Amino acid sequence: MSITPIRKLSCLTAALLPALAVQAGPADQFLQALKQSKAVVITDKGTAAPPSVQITRSWNGDYCNTRIANTGSTPVHIKEVILAQAGKILAPATPFYAEGFQMLTQTAGTLEKPQTLGNYTDEGHYKIPKPDGYLAVYNLLRLYPEAGPQLLLGFTSCRRFAGKFYLNADTIKVVQDLENLSLAPGASFTLEEWMLKDGNDGNALLDGFAKRINYQHPPLTFKQPPTGWCSWYCFGPRVTAQNIYDNLDYIKANVPALRYIQIDDGYQPHMGDWLSVGKSFGGNVQPVLQAIRDKGFEPAIWVAPFICDSNSTVFKEHPDWLVKDATGKPLRSDLVSFGGWRLKPWYVLDGTHPAVQKHLEEMFRTMRNQWGCTYFKLDANFWGAIHSGYFYDKQATRIEAYRRGMEAILKGTGNAFILGCNHPLWPSLGLIHGSRSSMDIKRQWSTFERSGRENLYRSWQNGRLWWNDPDCLLLTGNMPDNEFRFHAALLYATGGMLLSGDDLTTISPERLNMLKRSIPPAGQAAAFPDTKFETGKLHTGNSNYLVLLNWEDQPKKLTVKLDKPYELVDHWTGKRLGKFSGTYTLELQGHDGTVIQLQ
Repeated sequence: MSITPIRKLSCLTAALLPALAVQAGPADQFLQALKQSKAVVITDKGTAAPPSVQITRSWNGDYCNTRIANTGSTPVHIKEVILAQAGKILAPATPFYAEGFQMLTQTAGTLEKPQTLGNYTDEGHYKIPKPDGYLAVYNLLRLYPEAGPQLLLGFTSCRRFAGKFYLNADTIKVVQDLENLSLAPGASFTLEEWMLKDGNDGNALLDGFAKRINYQHPPLTFKQPPTGWCSWYCFGPRVTAQNIYDNLDYIKANVPALRYIQIDDGYQPHMGDWLSVGKSFGGNVQPVLQAIRDKGFEPAIWVAPFICDSNSTVFKEHPDWLVKDATGKPLRSDLVSFGGWRLKPWYVLDGTHPAVQKHLEEMFRTMRNQWGCTYFKLDANFWGAIHSGYFYDKQATRIEAYRRGMEAILKGTGNAFILGCNHPLWPSLGLIHGSRSSMDIKRQWSTFERSGRENLYRSWQNGRLWWNDPDCLLLTGNMPDNEFRFHAALLYATGGMLLSGDDLTTISPERLNMLKRSIPPAGQAAAFPDTKFETGKLHTGNSNYLVLLNWEDQPKKLTVKLDKPYELVDHWTGKRLGKFSGTYTLELQGHDGTVIQLQ
């Protein structure tokens, strides 16, 4: 794509700054430059759109709304809109945090040296295109200039278009992806709203951002974060009916607060044939689901609704239901993105196709009403918003394709709980009750550490946009006690959902006690003073807690200020630690964590 017109605008913006510099610091300069910059429409050829494509950008306080209209006589294919930009204001060493298009991507570091927080990125793993010389991030960008307040840039809506930011060491652009849609003569597009605000209190900025998102996308309501048990992290795709029965009996006898019993990937013979059942369940999963209900628990099940493999009945009998490539054949996802992790390459159901919408609605109604499932873990949802495909509705974006598919699923699931996993994050707003907030967990310290940071960076979403799912609590395996304590304390700090991922027939009494003490979830996240995430404070109803985490390899003393005298109690053991006032200091060994109740 040619970026010559954009560079000219950057110079124009920079020319405005000397008058501002006397009175304003970098954060204020940056805000002013963004608001005063001109929006630019980029065509599918990578050039600026003709003057007949007109842009109207209006500010309402911290919120910006944009409309583009074609006043000419010929259609214009639009690649993207540069909504605002600013360059050469913030230092290259400015720290930042940003979201990704799909939930496995998060980025931190500095403008000149970005650092990915997980293993799977929009660009590298999912092959989402970006312009040369820039990092593309999505939905939310937080900036921490050395002097002055923090900055928050974020898209408050995502109904049709993906909102993103292009970053490099000296320039930031606010961008809306229009996916080369044709803007007909006399037609117009209303783009997604975005927010621009500064402040010294990062938690307050996020609170205001969440409230505006809720205004644009009222969240689905579910009174409490769910608790339960998941088969994946102990049995994987080889799960059997007997595995479920054994753990169901143990849970009923020892930890009945785990309400949902979730059968994960492995019960189906092929991706896409979700109402068929493989050999490990004797060709029929319904007796297992019935047994869960009979013992007083809620049946939960894993489904990847937007994908199928080439051996599935869906693929063989309904190729017209699938997203197409440029030749009109079903799109192989591995040719444009990640091809899948099992029974690949995957193909994608087209959420804009009326027959697909009917199929999804009827399939989930069967699983809800006939199978009795009251919790659906929807995985691989990213594929429902796959890029570089061709949809049945030629004027639909990939965001619309995904949202229409999800709306059909919601019609079928009724009052069941919907969890989004590996999903396009902002396109899921208002369509899911729970959202996975980290990569898959593993029984190893590096994963506990990495996924822990991912979860805590997103903890502001919990109870606001949806219930966060920090993935399963793992308490069995060949790891030291301190690392399991760290893992349990961090998950408790998220305040989100709590699912056990162990074969509980093998858990020790001490670890079982820790599992019991993790229930119910706090319901809201601990507040940490900075992104070191070492000392958090958690308020739940009438109870107050400290969450202390030592991420380092060596022992470390952590000190917390107390607002009044308290008696401190170890949350896991119930042991009284004594009365303290002013401050409390605890030395934790490396890779250790704890939760302490303040009484």
